[in-house]
Amino acid sequence: MVWLALTVRLPSLDVLQERLEDYGWAAFLVFALLYAVVALTPIPVTIMAVAGGMLFGVLEGGVLSIVGVMLGCWGAYWVARLLGRGVVGKILGSHARTVGDRLENGGFAAVFLLRVMPGLPYWPVNYGAGAFGITQREFLTASLIACIPGQISLVAIGAFLADPGVVIGVVLAVSWAVVIVLTIWGYRAFRGTARRPLPGSRTHGDGSRTGSDGNDTDPGNIADDQA
Repeated sequence: MVWLALTVRLPSLDVLQERLEDYGWAAFLVFALLYAVVALTPIPVTIMAVAGGMLFGVLEGGVLSIVGVMLGCWGAYWVARLLGRGVVGKILGSHARTVGDRLENGGFAAVFLLRVMPGLPYWPVNYGAGAFGITQREFLTASLIACIPGQISLVAIGAFLADPGVVIGVVLAVSWAVVIVLTIWGYRAFRGTARRPLPGSRTHGDGSRTGSDGNDTDPGNIADDQA
């Protein structure tokens, strides 16, 4: 939080508000779509989440940020499915091996952990999940549950910077506490040592993944196996 406050530089609140006011009622839609576009790229989503808190407050900013980031994550997932493992591996560059090792056999728990852990960028997980055979259900469910506290914690930073107050401060502290707890829980689930399954997870297992029919249906994986 201290790092974000000292390093993230955004246009002034007045300038951002004036730009969005030009769109009238469509400002909410414009922000969510812009957030989705950012989530498709390596641009840090932190910038958009903090801006959402500054512009719309915790409640509206949180909803818009979650909708926007999920649209972008879903889009990136399908781009990766269409491009295949080989192309995505080149796009990920130095992230490819790490993301592949974590996701290929990690399933729900791996996506959850990589999504909720503070400081990790979203885009390698989005593209990696599509390329390395994570099912759509696992990806969307784990991403949604894990991103909610993270997005709220970032939105709360923006809201607090724009209008410091006790209530927003409490939301900020609680949301970051939830992020830390879920990160620890996700790590234990990934290692197979958690006492309880992660929210949204179907099993108590060690995080290993199979599809609903037990088979890997990723086109890139099938192509690799045939090769």
